[in-house]
Amino acid sequence: MLNSTFYPAFFILVGIPGLENGHEWISTSFCIFYLLALLGNITLIAVISTSSGLHKPMFILLSLLAANDTLLCSSFTPKMLCIYWFNARLISFDACLLQMFCIHSFTSIESGLLLAMALDRYIAICQPLRYGSLMTNSLIGKLVIVFLVRAVVLVGPCLIMIKRFPAFKTNIIAHSYCEHMAVVKLAAADIRVNSAWGLMVAFTILGVDLLLILTSYTMIFHAVLSLTFKESRLKAFNTCIPHICVFLTLYVLAIFSFLSHRYGHGILPYIHIILSDMYLLVPPMLNPIVYGLKTNQIREQFWKILNKHQGSSFH
Repeated sequence: MLNSTFYPAFFILVGIPGLENGHEWISTSFCIFYLLALLGNITLIAVISTSSGLHKPMFILLSLLAANDTLLCSSFTPKMLCIYWFNARLISFDACLLQMFCIHSFTSIESGLLLAMALDRYIAICQPLRYGSLMTNSLIGKLVIVFLVRAVVLVGPCLIMIKRFPAFKTNIIAHSYCEHMAVVKLAAADIRVNSAWGLMVAFTILGVDLLLILTSYTMIFHAVLSLTFKESRLKAFNTCIPHICVFLTLYVLAIFSFLSHRYGHGILPYIHIILSDMYLLVPPMLNPIVYGLKTNQIREQFWKILNKHQGSSFH
């Protein structure tokens, strides 16, 4: 009797099963999202790094978020587009695990940076006199180290446990990238520990960060409502509400992706996969606009740099 299990040298990424006929327009949309994300985030990094007046905690956090967004969407979008355009579905076992580690690690770091930015806004609005002493570049450096270590410590074991599976039932991943549970479900072994660890990681990172961010913005809104001038209240709301919309997009879609793999048996596979792709692509595309171009100092520096280059091109 033939053994139906094996240990694969490579996996086959399907893309979006059930929407094969729509891969052309789907891939075009994702490509546009990716290019906009790259353009926006690289521009934001360039503006902040070349403008000495923007070398402050809030803008350093913005540049770190932009760098992380660039790495996050670049960790899976080029391969995903190759699946759609060139039918390049093969990915080696180790490359799949590396992609998985990058996606989940950068998502973890993204969540941490959004939390740090919420903390920055809380101190700026609720403790303005202490902002300079509390929100320092040294603190940002320590927070970044914590976020990096947290990502490695929590995501790393997922890869180790997958490597220890004795065999797999198939090497066909019904997804457009190497998502943790999409790979774990292929194992010919007990996956309860892997599933439980994945849930713990999701709620330790996304759940805790979301709770702290919502707490920060609740306190911010409480402080804003107590402001005397209506113009000041409107300005604060105009700044905070787009931020809330962006991070809610990330957290809601991320939590949906984690839970639907385990409990969403009635959800059509292509809906789950499209939303999983969107939560990794849409926030990196929107962040430079919501956090960057809506910030007066960054917008002013951008136009200064642009006008300077235009002026030099005429000489």
